[in-house]
Amino acid sequence: MRRDPVDQDLGRGPAALLDAGRADDAHTSERLSREPIIWLGTTRPDGRPHRVPVWFLWHDPLVLVFSMPRTQKLRNITGTPWVTLTLDTADRGRDIVMAEGRASRPVDTTTAVQAMVPAFAHKYSELMQVPSFDDWRSTFSEPILVTVSRVVAWTRRGGELRYRSVP
Repeated sequence: MRRDPVDQDLGRGPAALLDAGRADDAHTSERLSREPIIWLGTTRPDGRPHRVPVWFLWHDPLVLVFSMPRTQKLRNITGTPWVTLTLDTADRGRDIVMAEGRASRPVDTTTAVQAMVPAFAHKYSELMQVPSFDDWRSTFSEPILVTVSRVVAWTRRGGELRYRSVP
């Protein structure tokens, strides 16, 4: 069995939430890996929600996002690290994926960020409108690492809508 290079670099990182042996979890994981945009929900200091679409990399149970400096989402995470992540619905509203977790603003040299950067660059290489990933990172220089603690999904299987919350 070949190990994922990110797994090798992360060593014994946090345990995965989704069970690849379950069809519904495998589908949820595949959507989290494939989709280009996820909505990051944070909380402003006055309690109001703040949601923004972001590029992301899923590596169960971690999500890597990059931000421009001095954004509202970074200020919010500094005050309240609990976030939500939501994919756009698919299958006419019958394929829904949401997650909850704790965001941190690690220094760029953390093992998890370093291990995930090449896969992030590969995922978005065709969408970047700059000569290189390093050029893109000069604008989106602040990494955000979310440790997902809960995934909630509704998927249609055999004509029936099924709900699953992990854990």
